[in-house]
Amino acid sequence: MTHADPDAALIKPTTMKSFPSAVALNSHLIQSRIGSLLVNRYTAFLLGVLIYSLAVRLLGSLRGMLFIDATGGLALGKQYLELAFLVYLYFYCNLILRPSRWQPILAVIPILLAYVGQDLYFLMYSNVFRLSEQAEIPELLKVLTAKHIAVLLVTVVAPLSCFLWAINYRKFWRLVAGALPIVMLVTVAECYPEYYTAAYRKVGREIVFWSDAVSAENNGRFMMLLYREAERNIAQAKTKAFRDRPRYEQQAQALAAELRGNSNNRNVHLVVMEGFVDPTLFKAAKYSKNPFHPSFQKLFGNNMGFSISPVVGGKTAQAEFEVLCGVPAFEELAGVEFNGFTGAQAYCLPGQLRLLGYQTIATNAYNPSFFNEPNAYQGAGFDQSYFPREYSASSDSYLSRGNTEGEMEYMFDSVLFEQNLKFITPLLKDKSGPPLFNYVLTVYGHFPHLLNEQKRPRVIKMIAPFKDPQLERAANQIFYRSEAIADYVGRLLELDEKSLIILVSDHVPPGQYGRKSYKKLHYLDNTDESLHMNRILIIEDGKAKKYATIHHYDVPSMVFNYITEGAYCQKHTCGFIENKLLDDRMARHDDYLRLMAHASE
Repeated sequence: MTHADPDAALIKPTTMKSFPSAVALNSHLIQSRIGSLLVNRYTAFLLGVLIYSLAVRLLGSLRGMLFIDATGGLALGKQYLELAFLVYLYFYCNLILRPSRWQPILAVIPILLAYVGQDLYFLMYSNVFRLSEQAEIPELLKVLTAKHIAVLLVTVVAPLSCFLWAINYRKFWRLVAGALPIVMLVTVAECYPEYYTAAYRKVGREIVFWSDAVSAENNGRFMMLLYREAERNIAQAKTKAFRDRPRYEQQAQALAAELRGNSNNRNVHLVVMEGFVDPTLFKAAKYSKNPFHPSFQKLFGNNMGFSISPVVGGKTAQAEFEVLCGVPAFEELAGVEFNGFTGAQAYCLPGQLRLLGYQTIATNAYNPSFFNEPNAYQGAGFDQSYFPREYSASSDSYLSRGNTEGEMEYMFDSVLFEQNLKFITPLLKDKSGPPLFNYVLTVYGHFPHLLNEQKRPRVIKMIAPFKDPQLERAANQIFYRSEAIADYVGRLLELDEKSLIILVSDHVPPGQYGRKSYKKLHYLDNTDESLHMNRILIIEDGKAKKYATIHHYDVPSMVFNYITEGAYCQKHTCGFIENKLLDDRMARHDDYLRLMAHASE
């Protein structure tokens, strides 16, 4: 007789009953793990990236990871390297923070601020931010109102302080090890830029030379930050080949000799106007009255031309660079070329005129600490540079800012013009003295277009389906500014009729809603390059003259042609004489590098 195992009866029923439970438990664990993979801080982060990309695109910024395509459907961008970099940054930020319930949110703060900053920059200035433009941040902070500074403290300083406070500084090696890949990437871009750009072109998406925006949409904001920084370093190395000071001096003297042989020695007055936008170019807007003063209309009529500025909404120094130096502002050596000037002679327009015996004077209505202006003006070739005494108390400037109450610190145009006229009148009346190059930069009309309505009450109402209070204020400013221009030009002609007078806007103002304002109000019917199109006003020998559209960098050629009575453009190519716009930007690239090589000595 076989005896049964007494334990078998005990084991069998237990095993049979527990098997379904074990399967259920394992299934639950698997589902839990899958769930934790699908629903965690990293998937939430990626979802946030997609939502952010769509939101800022709808506001008019660059296309990102998620956008609405031409058919109206949602589409995913192919910014794979950018996405991988973002995930690593988020991983690193989590790694270095002390564990807490707020850790996933705190870790996203520096990444979010970096993205928001770049998108705000694009929305305001229609330009992609570059690392070299960090040098302009102190300039921006100086023009912010108390309200803007308060917003900055709440939205940037406070969150970033929370992030820095939450870092676990005791885990020093974790901080260092996690940062190594980022440090190595930046080091290659800075120290071995040729290798970086060559490698990136193999693994990244298309980079186009003519548009930072398209390149950033193809590759991502962070990726293009590093790529453009590497390009800048390559460009700096390129200028070494152009640093031949004796030859550069000889070329400047040769041009001076050519000009001198045909020069009429007539005076030249060049005024760069801050944000002088033509309100009538908003095709979707009407006005309660003509935004231009009747005296301005009488003087210029339909003789207002166009000049293409390198910038939109800001960075006046870039417009100045092109107008004074006659080459495109490629931004390859710095976000603002003037910041690379050391005072070394670059022989821009004033420098060439000085070689002809002209007295070259610059009058700037704002702070000399902006955009390295004193060094830039010296390097460009000005004998004398004047800024308001309120900003340069140690100088003997003829200029005073005057009462700017209610309009920030922005001197009204007529206050500036009145003082300039008083200063140059003795110089113009002295027929035995040298000819004069009188350069003036205005500042009234700067963002945010404040009006002191006790002095300049609103007289114009913008009538449009899309409301932009800032551009409406700008239109009111234009009414008073155009009156000031007409008075200034009229009095100049009384003193100096046989002269050249050029007034050109530096750039269109940013508008309350940036690019969106211009698109909604149909500025120049939203044609190509419309945001870069600015008014230029020209008076030759007492008569208003209208040329074909030019670039800002064509102004020096226009001056040279005038003082040589047409001889300059018989030898050199001048599109404005041929009444056509020349697409010669890249053809002037070597000239740009050569000039910057010597300006930065």
